[in-house]
Amino acid sequence: MRARGFTLIELVITVAIVGLLATAAFPLAEMAARRTKEQELRLALREIRDALDAYKTAFDAGHIEQEVGQTGYPPDLESLAAGVEDVKDPEAGLIYFMRRVPRDPLFPDATASASKSWGLRSYESPPDDPQPGVDVFDVYSLSPGTGLNGVKYRDW
Repeated sequence: MRARGFTLIELVITVAIVGLLATAAFPLAEMAARRTKEQELRLALREIRDALDAYKTAFDAGHIEQEVGQTGYPPDLESLAAGVEDVKDPEAGLIYFMRRVPRDPLFPDATASASKSWGLRSYESPPDDPQPGVDVFDVYSLSPGTGLNGVKYRDW
């Protein structure tokens, strides 16, 4: 009678093939995770920038209290989610520009607040050297990395 089962050589070849497939699949999974993070970054930047534009539009329309010397942009990111009083229609309550401030998905410190995960650019700072100031004109990622498209995250 002949014994049934696998020989040692068949098992070694099977393990080698599975290992080869795993080494080929790992970079693909890593690339997919990176693409997902980059997509989250794009969406978060778009959401914040849309809210900044909506704040400026409301300011220009007179819904937000205006003082001499103001640029029309919010003083911080938190005010976009906390809301501001509508001075044109006080009975309407607060005007909200976003539900919450999204965090930068590429920011390394998960314990930091969402608004602290972004770099801030004021209206008066130049585009090639963004600096925070009295208002928030734009945001950028503080991640030092470069995207799959070859552009640094902070330049998105």
